[in-house]
Amino acid sequence: MNDSNMPAGEQRAVQRIALADIPEGGAIAAQLPSSTGGFEIILVRVGDRVLGYHNECPHAGRRLDWAPGRFLIDREHLVCAAHGAMFRIDSGSCTAGPCRGSGLVPIALRVEDGVVLLAQ
Repeated sequence: MNDSNMPAGEQRAVQRIALADIPEGGAIAAQLPSSTGGFEIILVRVGDRVLGYHNECPHAGRRLDWAPGRFLIDREHLVCAAHGAMFRIDSGSCTAGPCRGSGLVPIALRVEDGVVLLAQ
């Protein structure tokens, strides 16, 4: 269902992902719905918080996962499987690798009743 067909006040879930589906300190991929079919995002869990980023490295436009939905995390950094760029999980900023100084595109999320929702 796209936004124009959504009843007023209804919240959009991110591919029906529950907080419990994301391992503590880990990351999974999810599909973010859009009017053009959607795109994949990275969901990173830090306690009861979920941070979201577009699954695309700013260096070469490649996905960060090493296998579909599987991410490398090292010392609180997401690591791009293609070229080793390291992104802070709390901000998405690149601290090492070929795109140092740039960052991942954030997706505003919130958790309500244990379900990951787009922030509004």
